[in-house]
Amino acid sequence: MTASTGRRVLLAAPRGYCAGVDRAVIAVEKALEQYGAPIYVRHEIVHNKYVVQTLEKKGAIFVEQTEEVPPGNIVMFSAHGVAPVVHEEAEQGKLATIDATCPLVTKVHKEAVRFAGEDYDILLIGHEGHEEVIGTSGEAPDHIQLVDGPGDVAKVEVRDPSRVVWLSQTTLSVDETMETVDALKEKFPQLISPPSDDICYATQNRQLAVKQMGAEADLVIVVGSRNSSNSKRLVEVAKLAGAREAFLVDFAEEIDEDWLEGVSTVGVTSGASVPEVLVEQVLEWLSQRGFEDVEIVKAAEESITFSLPKELRRDLREEAAAMIAQRTEAGDSAEG
Repeated sequence: MTASTGRRVLLAAPRGYCAGVDRAVIAVEKALEQYGAPIYVRHEIVHNKYVVQTLEKKGAIFVEQTEEVPPGNIVMFSAHGVAPVVHEEAEQGKLATIDATCPLVTKVHKEAVRFAGEDYDILLIGHEGHEEVIGTSGEAPDHIQLVDGPGDVAKVEVRDPSRVVWLSQTTLSVDETMETVDALKEKFPQLISPPSDDICYATQNRQLAVKQMGAEADLVIVVGSRNSSNSKRLVEVAKLAGAREAFLVDFAEEIDEDWLEGVSTVGVTSGASVPEVLVEQVLEWLSQRGFEDVEIVKAAEESITFSLPKELRRDLREEAAAMIAQRTEAGDSAEG
């Protein structure tokens, strides 16, 4: 038996895939299996470099705009959701669609539509340019204002301070969001909160686990991509919880050995769009450098699952072909 080196790893639980990401990735795989390649996906299906590269090898083609998809093909909408105009673009482009929007994001979309229908001003807390924010804003563009953190509150103006509601991007830091909400309530005392918390259960649980281990960890390694909002938030949460340093990496080989200088406890977690294989590679990398003792820091149990998109139960290739046929017939009729 080898003696303990005094070096240990605190491994967060839960970590990695949430139910919405799992659903979206499986949806792409099932579509490829069921309909054959190519399957076009508008934006990255989830914000993870490894997942995107893996699906590309299987035949998925990722595009930024719906117009990039040739007519008669299948396009899937990512877990982050899209605005209604994107569905219209797909219909005009004669595309069969699969909507892999996370059901928790769909919930926020429905809240936006409902409050806009009741003529509320909607203050959407989120990060400008994020796909989820673009999709939610597109549900009610005339009623939604983006509030990108507490610093944005001063410039917010509403028509009627008694008819204002806040919603939020699902992947934000819980603490930062509530700081923004508190500032908004100070300015608009009658501000209404959404019927249920918009920040998703998985984001909250992963942040809670990092908070619990942050005070004990000298270093926290978050596995996740740089365009992943929830992964970046985990780095911030770790530092606020007391970790001396925290870094975001896509792969184990990105870890700098200099980070381990003077470190006895390393915390490891992963964002909600990260497959477990990447975490296992980080643990192996650390083990090879003396960090062999792994302790689980458990913050919550997760048992939520979501059913696959209903469109996977239809023959979408046939639907797409029918769209092309209809357009051809319409063109022939017009010429006649």
